[in-house]
Amino acid sequence: MKMEFEDRSVEAKNMKNKIQIISRDGEIKAEGRADGQVVLAWKGEYEEGDKILFCVEKTNAFYMIRVDDTMDESFVYLTGNEIVFDVPFEEKKFSYNPKSFTGERHYLSMRPAKEYETAAYRNLAVNPMDQHGDTGCWPHASANVETRGESVFAARNAIDGVLANDSHGKWPYESWGINMQDDAEMTLEFGRKVDFDQIVLYTRADFPHDNWWTSVTFTFSDGTEETVSLKKSTEPHIIPVARKGIEWLKFGRLIKADDPSPFPALTQIEVYGTEA
Repeated sequence: MKMEFEDRSVEAKNMKNKIQIISRDGEIKAEGRADGQVVLAWKGEYEEGDKILFCVEKTNAFYMIRVDDTMDESFVYLTGNEIVFDVPFEEKKFSYNPKSFTGERHYLSMRPAKEYETAAYRNLAVNPMDQHGDTGCWPHASANVETRGESVFAARNAIDGVLANDSHGKWPYESWGINMQDDAEMTLEFGRKVDFDQIVLYTRADFPHDNWWTSVTFTFSDGTEETVSLKKSTEPHIIPVARKGIEWLKFGRLIKADDPSPFPALTQIEVYGTEA
């Protein structure tokens, strides 16, 4: 069976929630469907060019998605009927657990989030299945620079939930790298309005390889800003910042310390709060 990748939003609204594994040639290798929770356990190996299609009946809604059994569930807000996840290979795989997407037995799942989960105070920034581009899956991180375009320095690494910051490079030491660019800036989009009261930064601390930032500025979608001071540390920087009705924030105006190293970087950003 083959399938074309195009806008099928009308068709999707008439279908159950589903997960499909689709080959480069459009062949459906495995499929799971259900009215609510979908569980797909399948036997077979991923091949380069494979995609994972998550299709939902209800948009502008919250879902819990497990894209691989080695990865945490992603608590995401979906604004589109279809999310296409490109299975990573070669260099693109370096920012993931090397056991991810390997072997011949796989377990994926998707379900609508429970009301108590949506209402809970939590980290609103984390999304292990974030990818480049506007996929309709939020939260989403992007940046005006990623060191040499390498996957281990992509903006998505800063919201994947992995906190190891005492080295750099392949998983679990992936980070957002700024390529020594003074005007580097990362944008975190929530896809809807949220309220929060705390931001936590895990700056990369592979000293003496790394530098660090002494000052950073947050710009928020409501037009306000917050400049905060940081210090050289392997510990998380806990920043009390209260805002309501925020759709996105930018992390920029990064002032690095007077240190010989030219390599400051961000391992993780966490934003704690609730739905607006």
